[in-house]
Amino acid sequence: MTIFTKNIDMENLLFSKRNVAIDMLRGLTMLLMVFVNDFWSVDGVPHFLEHFDTYEDGMGVSDVVFPMFLFAMGMSIPYALERRFSKGFSGESTLAHILSRTLALLLMGVFIVNTEGGFDSVIGYGRGLYRVLMVVGFFLIWNTYPEGMRAKKWLQASGVAILAFLAFTFRTPDGGYFSAGWWGILGLIGWAYCFCAVAYLLARRKPAILVALWLMLMIINMLQTGMREGGSIIDGHTFIGDMAGALRLGNASSAIMAMGGVLLSLAEKKFSDRKGTTRICYAFAASVILALAAFVSHHWWIISKNIGTLPWCLYVSSLSIAVYTLLRILEAYGRTGWFRPLSPSGTATLTVYMMPYLLYSIGGFIGLHTPQWVCGGLGLLKCALFSLLCVALTALLGKIGLKLKI
Repeated sequence: MTIFTKNIDMENLLFSKRNVAIDMLRGLTMLLMVFVNDFWSVDGVPHFLEHFDTYEDGMGVSDVVFPMFLFAMGMSIPYALERRFSKGFSGESTLAHILSRTLALLLMGVFIVNTEGGFDSVIGYGRGLYRVLMVVGFFLIWNTYPEGMRAKKWLQASGVAILAFLAFTFRTPDGGYFSAGWWGILGLIGWAYCFCAVAYLLARRKPAILVALWLMLMIINMLQTGMREGGSIIDGHTFIGDMAGALRLGNASSAIMAMGGVLLSLAEKKFSDRKGTTRICYAFAASVILALAAFVSHHWWIISKNIGTLPWCLYVSSLSIAVYTLLRILEAYGRTGWFRPLSPSGTATLTVYMMPYLLYSIGGFIGLHTPQWVCGGLGLLKCALFSLLCVALTALLGKIGLKLKI
């Protein structure tokens, strides 16, 4: 007997259709992520666009990007899993699919993280070549190959060999080895995805359980996060803290964002028979309620992306719902043509994310650097053009059959 249900009802057919607004939210967020991640290359960036310091009690645009991407990722989980069930996949195979995707994100995250600190190599290659080989390895393993391609397994084996070579030869300046000091952005996405996808797989017929899990995650966050006056609600080791650590949740901030996205998709399905204006009112009401909850919680916790505090989670959740609803309205009225040139950022998101590592490395090889006079507004324009270049390159790679898919 299987513990996973896979029967399809008419209500879940909503999830079998592609949600363009989710693609737009995911794509715009990734575009913004590449944009803000390029700020290091220019001077004179306005503070409100940058990451705020850990204890600054506030957030800039850069502090909104990652959690909003988590929210969009969470929204796509019901669509992705229900689509698998509609194709006849079993619950067990879907669980294996979830775990394989998680492993892929963790591996990519660790390889990327190992290039961010001090770098040395036992055979003398530099960070730039490491990153190029890393991206090549990723593509060889996780490219979207044509159906029935004979060389697929050999290409994937070549990718594994490249990554193994990089891992074994990597050294830090003090002689340290390749390691998972932390999981990186992709790793954090992977752990949040794994928790929320498995939870949805087990409780997809009982949304109340998923709501309870979301509330539980917020309780974990409150118990695990230091308060404004110092200290936590419960100091020292706790069972809840140990469980959160075992599940790789940390203070659960990433999972809160992703589970919020799951719940928004389920809520949209539940109210799909209501008038459009009614659904819009519900969505904006939810956004306002979350913003008010964030305002109240701010009395006890500061707003901090680095710590992952509750007010930060709630404010970004509120903003994510509002932005998604606006995109849904544009989709309903057919006002999405402006997004078409940017669509690779929503459908080939992982490929877009990898492009900066490739371009920065190539720029280093040829001695290309941003002049000091490219700063302020001109510097922001440079960052915007760079993000568009990453999307354009992704589109070009897609046309020749290169697209990452895990």
